[in-house]
Amino acid sequence: MTTSPLLHRSANTAAEEQRQRHERNKLHKRLTRETGRAIADFGMIEDGDNVMVCLSGGKDSYGLLDILLTLRERAPIHFDLVAVNLDQKQPGFPAEVLPNYLESLGVPFHIETQDTYSIVTRVVPEGKTMCSLCSRLRRGILYRVASELGATKIALGHHRDDILATFFLNMFYGGKLKAMPPKLVSDDGRHTVIRPLAYVREDDLIAYARWREFPIIPCNLCGTQENLKRQEAARMIREWEARFPGRIENIFNALGRVTPSHLMDRELFDFANLRPTGEPNPEGDRAFDPDDATNSHPQPNDDTAALPATPQIVRFV
Repeated sequence: MTTSPLLHRSANTAAEEQRQRHERNKLHKRLTRETGRAIADFGMIEDGDNVMVCLSGGKDSYGLLDILLTLRERAPIHFDLVAVNLDQKQPGFPAEVLPNYLESLGVPFHIETQDTYSIVTRVVPEGKTMCSLCSRLRRGILYRVASELGATKIALGHHRDDILATFFLNMFYGGKLKAMPPKLVSDDGRHTVIRPLAYVREDDLIAYARWREFPIIPCNLCGTQENLKRQEAARMIREWEARFPGRIENIFNALGRVTPSHLMDRELFDFANLRPTGEPNPEGDRAFDPDDATNSHPQPNDDTAALPATPQIVRFV
């Protein structure tokens, strides 16, 4: 007895759908786990917080809001979320997309309209990168809105690859070892800025955005300019990851394991007054210790990995 081609196709379709559900479940668990781990590691969200989620219309901020909504349901603490979008009056910006999306979710939101587009295009010469000025203008406006809304935390959608790209840009072009911190206090001392996606890979956010079918709004202000340094750094990261698996993860982990005595910052470490004391010093000459290059600091990398034993602000149920 032969199997009907129709039944065979149905069986294949069912198997494919089951495989897809499994992969999506793994992806969602990985994103929520890594976001929750970053929140806990850096004390990003506390009981009673009102978190202002900055929503640009890109995949990263959509993913951030979606994951925080999941974590809010699972957390043993109470915190509120309010989505905020800055409409910069870019020509062709679909102003109705975000309000319609947020209303469908039932998420409180605020749309702030400020014509920063005209300022940026007037001040920045044609062909030059607009991102820096645009970012400064946005930041000032968002800080003001956070005060008006009573937000205690400002959440941005920067992910692991953004942090690494910033690190390389500062090193290559600014001569500094500096990246994006997962948590910081604003220059005026009034706002706490957090990056809950600090441990999340961009590839995962891309896959998540496809699955969730977020209504992506492209940034046409600077996204089409060629040879942006940040795009070059991102391309380098992707190429390294493809050619040398694990290299990028090691570099990222190194940002959290710094040995000031083995660098050259005289303000960070007092080299001038360094003298032998006659006492053993575990932070002494370790530059060529064989363990340093091979010592692993394992992180959870599968969906059954245990959460850190340290107290958690956000735990999964």
